[in-house]
Amino acid sequence: MTSSLAHFMAFNPISATDWINALGNFAVLGVCAIIFAETGLMIGFVLPGDSLLFIAGLLTLSGKQSAGVTNTHHLSLPLLLLAVPVCAVAGAQLGHYLGARFGRPLFDKPDSRLFKREHVNKAEEVFHRYGETKAVVLARFIPVVRTFMNPVAGVLEMPAKKFFMANLVGGIIWADGVLLLGRLASNAISPSKVDKYIIPITLVIVLLSLLPIVFEWRKTKKAKAAGTSGYAASDQDSVASSGRHRSR
Repeated sequence: MTSSLAHFMAFNPISATDWINALGNFAVLGVCAIIFAETGLMIGFVLPGDSLLFIAGLLTLSGKQSAGVTNTHHLSLPLLLLAVPVCAVAGAQLGHYLGARFGRPLFDKPDSRLFKREHVNKAEEVFHRYGETKAVVLARFIPVVRTFMNPVAGVLEMPAKKFFMANLVGGIIWADGVLLLGRLASNAISPSKVDKYIIPITLVIVLLSLLPIVFEWRKTKKAKAAGTSGYAASDQDSVASSGRHRSR
């Protein structure tokens, strides 16, 4: 009894390894439930997302363990690859529905440990900066924004069909991508150093997801520059032409 109480008191809800240990033989089901909550409920931002998927992918290799993981239950990679994206997409759909259903009042509440207005503002900033579709896909790779983007998209009246397609693409790429990354890393990373590499690997994923946006930004910038120079050349021609007409 004392031992169980000690484990309960030591449990850290933002630690992926603590969740894996606590879930035991129900780890696959637990991972799916956590991913659903993290993407569908605004309080879910406190739950681990990227790190949980990474370690789950790591543990799909039989006998592989992460630092601090005492659960030796083998996780099924095919089952995770199928079930986790479904839960990720379903959770986001719930978030979008709640945003569309309740509107701005959904966010009209004082700041607390489980809600901060700055998280909503950040999600709205990403939404407006990158446009509806890209924002929903990109948000999958940004902790906290991943949670708040979905209700924000609903509040800002992003069409349901358009949201679903972006949600589907982003959910599959993110969930399966991080799971497979964990599986691949399990062959190269020592179990004692897994936690050390989680954050750098997550940052690499975010940077890779930003590349298409960077390329488009450069393309747009060049197009604007070309348009400006074109107008300048046109103005010069007009001035020259008017000068010739006056000289006659």
